[in-house]
This record gives sequence, C-alpha cells and structure tokens, in this order.
Amino acid sequence: MNACLHLANGKTFAGVLEVPGENGEIQGEVVFYTGMTGYQEVLTDPSYKNQIIVFTYPLIGNYGINEADFESKKPHVQAVIVYEASQQGYHYEAKYSLKEYLQQWKIPLLTHVDTRALVKEIRNQGTMMGWIAPGESEIGALKENRFPVASVSTEQMSVYGNGDTHIVLVDFGYKKSIVQSLVTRGCQVTVVPYHTPFSAIEALQPDGIVLSNGPGDPKQLAEYLPNIRMMIDHYPTLAICLGHQLVALSYGANTEKLRFGHRGANQPVYDLQKKKVFMTSQNHSYVVNKESLAATPFDIRFINVNDDSVEGMVHRYKPILSVQYHPEAHPGPNDTEHIFAEFLQAVNKGEKVYA
Repeated sequence: MNACLHLANGKTFAGVLEVPGENGEIQGEVVFYTGMTGYQEVLTDPSYKNQIIVFTYPLIGNYGINEADFESKKPHVQAVIVYEASQQGYHYEAKYSLKEYLQQWKIPLLTHVDTRALVKEIRNQGTMMGWIAPGESEIGALKENRFPVASVSTEQMSVYGNGDTHIVLVDFGYKKSIVQSLVTRGCQVTVVPYHTPFSAIEALQPDGIVLSNGPGDPKQLAEYLPNIRMMIDHYPTLAICLGHQLVALSYGANTEKLRFGHRGANQPVYDLQKKKVFMTSQNHSYVVNKESLAATPFDIRFINVNDDSVEGMVHRYKPILSVQYHPEAHPGPNDTEHIFAEFLQAVNKGEKVYA
C-alpha cells in the first residue's frame, strides 16, 4: 500500500509500505546509516532502539539475512526505509530475504522513498522525530521514548566463556560481538543489568569492567552516574559508545547532541597516540563536549577527522580507556580491534584502581 513518512518539521516523503506495522502506524527518531553492507547487524543493534533507520545505499538486502550475524535476539529498529529492497538474498548462507525477516517481527518496511532527498533534509535540519502512516493522513502527536535503555538491557546476569580473565560487562544494550571479542581473547564475561549496584559488581570479583553501547541520551542515566563512577574507580575499564559518554559524565564532563550523528562503517578517526587514522564503525547521536574535559583527569586520545568531535579518551593515572566508536567492528572494518588487546593488557597487569 502507499504510505508516507511525515517528519516533525512538516516535510513528507511518499513510498510503498511493503511490510505494515502491528498498529498501522509507527513513530520514531529518523536517522540514516551510510554503510553499503551490514544491514543485518544494524537491525539487531540495541543502540537503534526506537529509531526509524534510513539506509543511504540505494539497494539493501541483496545478500539476505543469515543465522550468524545477529547482534541480539531480535531487531530493535522501529521501521526501515530504503529506496529499493532486494526480494531475494543472493548468498549461500541466506535464510531469509530482508522483507521476510522484517515480516517475522512486524517491523515496517517503507520502500521506493527518495532516500537521497530524505537524508539531505536530515543533514540540513538535524535528526528529528517522524511518523509513518498509510496514505496522506495527517501527522499525529510525536512522543519520544526518553529511557530506551530499560527496554534493551538484560534482566538477569549471564556468563559467557570460561577463560582465566573475568570481565563484567554492564549492559546498556550491548552487541553480541563485544562479548565474542572478549571471549576469543581468553575472557570469561559476566553480563549484568545496567542498574546493578557496585556492591554486586564487587561480589563478582572481576578483573576488569566493560561499559557497553546502548540507545538514547546518556543523561537519561544521570541517577546511576555515582554507581558507574565507583565501578570505574575500582577496576580497569573499557567503555564503548554510550559507555564512553557515561564515563565522561561521571567525572563531571558534559555531552551534547550532534545535528545528525555518526552512523556508518567508514568514519575516519585519528589516534593522537599512534598518530594514525583508523576507519571505524559507529552509531551514535551524542558526543562528549571537548571543552568540558578540561577540568577532568582525561586526555583526548581519538578525534573524528570529519568534524573534530571526541572519539575516545584515556585517564591520566588510572587504567580507564573509552572509545566512541565500535572496536568490535560488526559491521565495519576491523582496524580498531587492538583496543581490546590494549584493555586486556592493562587488566592482565593486575592493575587495581585507586579509589
């Protein structure tokens, strides 16, 4: 059926609704992803919770959906918008087409949209809320979910791997490949809910802490910052994406929202320590404010080549490393997988953090 995407600024983009939603309409923050591949990982990345994802590449779904590359147990996007969706997956591992997979989960698929014009609108006006509905119906009231972390974090502890190094991963909406990256490097990983108190973390006797990625504004978790600060002040820490922002906030720095965020597998990041540029996979709307770090004990280690935003930092005295990008690289280039090795090197030194 014919349907339209209505943006909060009044602009409308027509298309064909190949997969309808459960309620006939869907709301969400409209964002775009620039990668040519990796759509399966994007659909199942919890960081996209409550977002309508626009794929900029004109043909999506040509290699289908397989059983191995999911980042979580189900898709988290509110809806998918493409110019053209391949009706068949041309790959020997493909089990479903893109449309078949979205139909299973009742995730709306809007096709034949002028995605180039839509992305230009978002780049010019900034990320905004949108509403997909059949026909030319009027736009309704748009309500943004202010606390999506609660709906993607695990509800109970779970353990992966049996290595000698014990890592506790605090789950704000983690990707499966983060756990895989640690397990393949000889770790036992205990995944805990985002609100797990420090006393419970301490009882697990971890060798190190990982703060995961996740959806939404990091300031939604303001009440948990003292708890996060206690964790990272007692154990070697690696913080990824949302976790990176939470580390900064816990030390009194500030975060701010980008106009349209970084979402893709080709974001160039400069490492001030190695003096090299790495290509990275990213998915975020918020960044750490550079000026606000001046009063903290953190040095900026990584910067975005395109807009000079903060892409990572390191504590001057404690083994705390944070990155805005995704070193596990699913999807995306694996240029920055060495971040896990750096983190585990600090952990295996037996460094205990000073309260």
